Amino acid sequence: MLQTFAATHNVKQVVVSIGGNDFNFASIVTQCVQDFLLSPSWDPDYCRDDSSVVANFTTANITTVRGKIATAFQNVRTAMRNAGYGDSAWNLVVQTYPSPIPAASGFRYGQSGYTRQSVGGCGFWNADADWANSTALVTINTTVRAAIGQSGLSNARLLELQSAFNGRRLCENTVGLYEEVGLSSWTQPTAVDKTEWINQIRTVTTVGSNYYIQESLHPNYWAQLALRSCVRQTYTQNRGGTCTIAGTGLVNGEPRMTLN
Repeated sequence: MLQTFAATHNVKQVVVSIGGNDFNFASIVTQCVQDFLLSPSWDPDYCRDDSSVVANFTTANITTVRGKIATAFQNVRTAMRNAGYGDSAWNLVVQTYPSPIPAASGFRYGQSGYTRQSVGGCGFWNADADWANSTALVTINTTVRAAIGQSGLSNARLLELQSAFNGRRLCENTVGLYEEVGLSSWTQPTAVDKTEWINQIRTVTTVGSNYYIQESLHPNYWAQLALRSCVRQTYTQNRGGTCTIAGTGLVNGEPRMTLN
């Protein structure tokens, strides 16, 4: 599809987000929420040491995934070459993954009872949330970065997003649900600053609503606009960098983001 499009359009930049599914992100989230819901707070069953989760982060699997990602980057280059582009005529922007939930100290709901999942849609034990941020996310992003070097592409740039949503993450104590922060709609002027940018983790019991399980822990409306700002800045400034929240309110309808 890229090759076909590029053959009839002047493509200057290709943006890629890849790797999460290769580490079975959805299955890991499912296991973590299941462990949270099916074990008591006085005897928590953590997902961080479940065999099905640990298997994704072995040295052997990391090496395999890194190779797959590197090949994907090479395939993009091949598509662009087949469409008539020299390697210096375009740039590949590779995104790392943002943290979707805070560490244990950043949750606004306690881990006792079921409120963290039933209200917040963020059913992780504290220890698993810490592991997700300090180990799982770091490993995935490190693998993505390493794959750039392994691919041999000379025109690749890195868009670091690991901290892009910090302060607006799911269940973070700096934001809240609409009813928790005195709002009635995401369209109200202050919603971008007071509410979450990450979709709740939805289970099969809630799939009948407008939410879909596959969108769990993915960027929502405001986050997508924030990412658009980040990507635009890589293009207009002709470089990679680290994108983070730069302030409150909107600029041309988008959250304030800065590329450093």
